[in-house]
Amino acid sequence: MRYPMPSHPEPDDRPASAALTEAADVLVSFGAAMLRAGNTASRTCAWIDVLARRLDVDAVSINLSLDAVTATLRRSDAWITVTREVGPPGINTERIVALEKLARTAGPGAPRDIASRLAQIESAPPAHSRVRLAAAIGVASGAFAFLNGAAAPEMAAAGIAGAIGQSLRSWLARRHFNQHGVVALSAVAATGVFALTAALMRHAGFGFAHYPAGFVASALFLVPGFPLIAGLFDLLQHHTLAAVSRLAYGIMMLLALAFGVSIVIEVAGIDVSAQPPLVLAYPLKLLLRAVASFVAAGAFALLFNSSARTAVAAGLLALAANDLRLVLVDLGMMPAPAAFLAALFIGVVAIQASKRLDVPRLAVVVAPIVIMVPGVSAFATIVLFNHGRMLEALQAAATFGFVIGALAFGLATALVFAAKSRAVPRELT
Repeated sequence: MRYPMPSHPEPDDRPASAALTEAADVLVSFGAAMLRAGNTASRTCAWIDVLARRLDVDAVSINLSLDAVTATLRRSDAWITVTREVGPPGINTERIVALEKLARTAGPGAPRDIASRLAQIESAPPAHSRVRLAAAIGVASGAFAFLNGAAAPEMAAAGIAGAIGQSLRSWLARRHFNQHGVVALSAVAATGVFALTAALMRHAGFGFAHYPAGFVASALFLVPGFPLIAGLFDLLQHHTLAAVSRLAYGIMMLLALAFGVSIVIEVAGIDVSAQPPLVLAYPLKLLLRAVASFVAAGAFALLFNSSARTAVAAGLLALAANDLRLVLVDLGMMPAPAAFLAALFIGVVAIQASKRLDVPRLAVVVAPIVIMVPGVSAFATIVLFNHGRMLEALQAAATFGFVIGALAFGLATALVFAAKSRAVPRELT
């Protein structure tokens, strides 16, 4: 919808108004593409401002939410307000890379050329096949199982379950099913396949000493970690409307996931109480944690449509940061401060890595941050509430909330170390 508001229009100002309308269409389309690809509101606004200057717009005011972009533009005495629907959100780092490059390199005053390039970016096919992504999530689920304290049988079952759950999610998403329903059905599929696979493996003689760790890990890829962190980050950057709508989206996705998992827990009678972790020599445990962190973050980077080089960079960053976090927890630090320091480390290192790789910091930050989201605490919260164990449920919810907040604050603190530049926005994510 457009609401042109010219001040004292002259008979010859129609061409100027038409040009301003084209510029407004380009800017809101660009902003919608940014949000749809998973970028934060703060960085989206900054890049819209960069592109507006390329289009010779005198002033622009942006209002963002998760499902709409509204822009008011002024050129000389002509004004226009345009609103564009965003559409279903996701995370696509390669698209963000292309959109930021478009804003950085766009020629002045050429809205039609920019619109054409924007359409090409939006229509670009995914970088990885559905089979490769399913395999990557299977490997990541096995790595999550180990990080949660599982042994080889649970890792294998979680890997199979995660791959099948991701395949179903991809199939449903291509048919434009409701996102919340997709998450719930995928959670049922992933955890149900884990329970079935575990039963078959037990029948074949394999012991499952850490069943809950593998069961939870099979569905951790569905936890909406980044929307929750990005929502808190936008809140810190004073983008309240976008932050609240993103947080609401993340919470609803988390509830849909918990609903699907709870169905399998009740039907199969599964006990997800915490059990003693896998006992290993500490040096070996550190090494295996590092490998699991690298694998999980690299796989998630592929899921977020990153290139192979970016996935390797994200994996290496997660290897160092997640091992740091886990060592601090082993030494007695509470989970939230440990998560804050790990996120701060990720943010500072990502500044340098993004310069060397010539990619946005978001591309190398998302996956390492997501694997540190305490999905186990989120599951425990819902399960314990369902069983009436209110005090334990509140403790799990507090752990989840504090760690999510610590991750967001860690990234926000890293902004202090961001290099100043007039050509590109300073925001980290």
